Amino acid sequence: MAERRPGGAGAPPAESPAELNKIVDQCERLQLQSAAIAKHMAEVLPAKNRSVLSAANEARELVIQRLIFVRNTCENEEQRLLERVHTEEERAHQSILTQRVHWTEALQKLSALRTYLVDMITNLDDQGLVHAEQEIFERTEAAEGILEPQESEKLNFNQKCVQSPLLHRLWASAVLCCIAATRGGNVECCIPRFSASHTRRTGSEEIHIDEKTISPHLTLSEDKKTLTFSPKKAKVYLDCPERFDHWPNALATTAFHTGVCAWRISVEKSCAYKLGVSYSSLQRKGSGNEARLGYNPASWVFSRYDREFRFLHAGHQQTVELIKSPAELGVLIDFAGGEMLFYDPDSCAILFSHRETFTAPLYPVFAVAHQSISLVH
Repeated sequence: MAERRPGGAGAPPAESPAELNKIVDQCERLQLQSAAIAKHMAEVLPAKNRSVLSAANEARELVIQRLIFVRNTCENEEQRLLERVHTEEERAHQSILTQRVHWTEALQKLSALRTYLVDMITNLDDQGLVHAEQEIFERTEAAEGILEPQESEKLNFNQKCVQSPLLHRLWASAVLCCIAATRGGNVECCIPRFSASHTRRTGSEEIHIDEKTISPHLTLSEDKKTLTFSPKKAKVYLDCPERFDHWPNALATTAFHTGVCAWRISVEKSCAYKLGVSYSSLQRKGSGNEARLGYNPASWVFSRYDREFRFLHAGHQQTVELIKSPAELGVLIDFAGGEMLFYDPDSCAILFSHRETFTAPLYPVFAVAHQSISLVH
């Protein structure tokens, strides 16, 4: 093979330097693509695998814990759901293994092509590169069909696999019956998580409304349980940063962040109110949606205005159809299950349920624009 020389006799045709630059550019692209795939295999796929295993374990725990409430009637349901969890875990794990095989083959192809191109540049003269142009084009065209790794839901564990209407109804009924049995005590019932080897324990803690947060349109009773609306703003002697200065809102003093928690509110005197939860980051000042309950990402509320009932969150409204107006409303939060329920304490009927992954402690939140509402003793 003739020695390749930069000039003189046998100088390359005019287009050869351009072809050489294209090959160099292609090598650089292949190197970057290989690095991206290698990073995907070394970091993303192992992390996905750990995430799927962790999510599967949490899902199993959730199913087992809820079935404790209804063990005598749900043994078959437990088995069915655990099999679905196992099937979903296997599916996600298999997807990860399939991707690993695919990207291993892709990486091998790219590595072989890059080696081939480097060998071409090193060993062929300019004339030889021109003659090999078609072969080089065909090989590089095949490499261009290898796309870079993308995020895929197939690599994630699908939490919906543990959703079951039967389990949901029986679990909620059992919890609400437990709360109904404590009506002679405090207004809030917090049910801690437990294992099958432990006896169920129920604790309680009273909720009070935080006087520093109440709007000037509201007055608070001495026992810090009743909020009363006034169209005329009251004179506020201390305008705290925590106080709502426009919307008729108030927060409780207590925040919840774990377990299953619930409280009840008497609403029979009011036809305009909002009840639910919010993060402490909820804005307190101004008339914008950032401080308006249900119109921002930091609050979730059940709303009544005259005969219309709605669930509000982040500005999205869902109508709740009720035959009659409840005299009391209960709010139930299940942190591990990622769910909140609004229910009628008199019948333990679920009025509305919403699934959410809460990322911070939740404060009971209240708003009233007609007469009064009261936390139930």
